[in-house]
Amino acid sequence: MDFTFISGNLGLDLAGTVGHRRGARIDMLDTPADLARWTVAAGLLDAPPEVSESDLAGARALREAIYRLAAAARTGGVAEAADRDTLNDAARPAPASVLLGEQGVVRGGDLRAALSSTARAAVELLGGPQAGLIRECEADPCTRLYIDASHRRTRRWCDMRGCGNRAKAAAFRARRHA
Repeated sequence: MDFTFISGNLGLDLAGTVGHRRGARIDMLDTPADLARWTVAAGLLDAPPEVSESDLAGARALREAIYRLAAAARTGGVAEAADRDTLNDAARPAPASVLLGEQGVVRGGDLRAALSSTARAAVELLGGPQAGLIRECEADPCTRLYIDASHRRTRRWCDMRGCGNRAKAAAFRARRHA
């Protein structure tokens, strides 16, 4: 399964590695190898890091904390202290390195550094003015959170090529059959 990075924030993209949260959940981080691939696909590291089962469990805990914190920011709900602690603990270590090499950008570090970069992106989002722009995709059964950076703040779907296109096609078919 290919990862998508359409949320507008790396933390939300990590949270988006679970699909259909209210139905038959799809977990894209099923194995340690999946998490290693995600760090490369996210542009955090140039090479997949070593990932253990314990690392995977920690990354999943971070993912769920980010999701709950973002959902609370979106709805005006209460953010749980334990979720903030999980996010802050992940953000504390040094982030992944980004250096200029002879052939261009070189990204390095271990899993902890990659997750620190991800957590820091989530901290910046949730603690900043864009927290009020977090939305949830209106397409059923999608539950992806994203930043609505549209001019009028009227974006309805996480991605027009996927959920938006399916929703518009379904609406067109319903109008034709009516």
